[in-house]
Amino acid sequence: MLLFALQLAQGSLPLNPLDLGPPTPEVAFNTAVSFVTNTNWQTYGGETTMSLLTQMSGLAVQNFLSAATGIAVLFALVRGFTRAESPTIGNFWVDLVRVTLYVLLPLSLIVALVLVTQGVVQTFDAAAHVTTLEGADQTIALGPVASQVAIKQLGTNGGGFFNVNSAHPLENPTALSNLVELIAILLIPAALCFTFGTLVKDRRQGVAVFAAMLLVFVPLTVATVAAEQAGNPALATLVDQSVTADQSGGSTEGKEVRFGVTSSALWATATTAASNGSVNAMHDSFTPLGGLAPMWLMQLGEVIFGGVGSGLYGLLVFAIVAVFAAGLMVGRTPEHLGKKIEAREMKMASLAILLPSAAVLLGTALAVAVPEGRAATANPGPHGFSEILYALSSGGNNNGSAFAGLTASGPFFALLVSFAMLVGRYGVMLPVLAIAGSLASKKSVPPSAGTLPTHGPLFVALLVGVVVLVGALTFVPALALGPIVEHLQLGAYAP
Repeated sequence: MLLFALQLAQGSLPLNPLDLGPPTPEVAFNTAVSFVTNTNWQTYGGETTMSLLTQMSGLAVQNFLSAATGIAVLFALVRGFTRAESPTIGNFWVDLVRVTLYVLLPLSLIVALVLVTQGVVQTFDAAAHVTTLEGADQTIALGPVASQVAIKQLGTNGGGFFNVNSAHPLENPTALSNLVELIAILLIPAALCFTFGTLVKDRRQGVAVFAAMLLVFVPLTVATVAAEQAGNPALATLVDQSVTADQSGGSTEGKEVRFGVTSSALWATATTAASNGSVNAMHDSFTPLGGLAPMWLMQLGEVIFGGVGSGLYGLLVFAIVAVFAAGLMVGRTPEHLGKKIEAREMKMASLAILLPSAAVLLGTALAVAVPEGRAATANPGPHGFSEILYALSSGGNNNGSAFAGLTASGPFFALLVSFAMLVGRYGVMLPVLAIAGSLASKKSVPPSAGTLPTHGPLFVALLVGVVVLVGALTFVPALALGPIVEHLQLGAYAP
């Protein structure tokens, strides 16, 4: 509510050198929901809509708080496994302060300083007025960019200071800044796997969940890079069949020359796997199969690395489902990390998996069924459907990246995606906290001959299978209406 009010009042507040007025109420509400839920979905151009005060004291502050909230919930779930017959799972405010002061702030300071050395701006000047090579006057927006970019990547937030996000030369100017930001996106989600192993006093558990993430992430990254390097078959030969279009460099439409095809494809999978949402290329310009992999990484529930904290607690929910399925196969009560998994935990795990999926699919169905939803797409047919499906997948799984080509700033999509973001964040977080409290109140059960080890290759394969199978059964029918059929249509134009 405070972030919503700050946006509407920014025209009367200081640190507004461009004298920007307030955004529309629906955009302000969408933005407030977006940054509080760690989604950072943006229906506005940052440099032309938000004042410096709003960017710093509103959006950047939520980048810290929403990230710390995800990690605090993860710690609560871990305490559910490590505590026995306990009525509590920790103190949220203590966790929030510790994560912010000892992890997010120090890392953000380091990353921001590194980015400044590469040319990312950090200033209170509103704009620079320059003369172009052609002699024209140009106004280039400036601001405290480096400080916001650092936490947007480290906190898997993704909200850009500028409209084109990490494709902007003042947010991501060089190949080195691109590498630093890419590492920052994956750093904390990957590190938390090993933190988890340390907290449960069995580092093999952390290695197992990290391995499960890699087994899904690497093949989808390779598939995206291969699809983008192969190019568009419809452009292999022009309409008159007499001039061949050179695509030896792959599909370069919508990509920054300083990054190229491979770095753009790698960023696309990393940012959608890690619930980050920043982009250094336009996903709308990717080939159908190149856009499918990032979309499906979101639809898996943002558990392949995922958001800081939220990715790992989401994967642990899938782990609960996996051990339950294994227990059914051997005819005994399933156990995970010394705690019996019973009906209450399975009900909560089912809610955590089904609610975001329902928000995505029902929201997409509503959008394609009403004129307001269809009118917002820039393209007809399956690609327009992909734009809508991607938007709801991004909002419902708290990613924040956009396929582009969809006008999402109108009241219909601003409110629809806001609802999806709220369900995607709290529809998972509340069941996870319920699981944590239930597990913490139980006795610890020593492992027996019938206990499934959850640190070996068998469990890793089972966990990956559950994640992929649930994602496939839930979303492949929808994907078949968008990127898959679009790919088949492009194949009809191949020579």
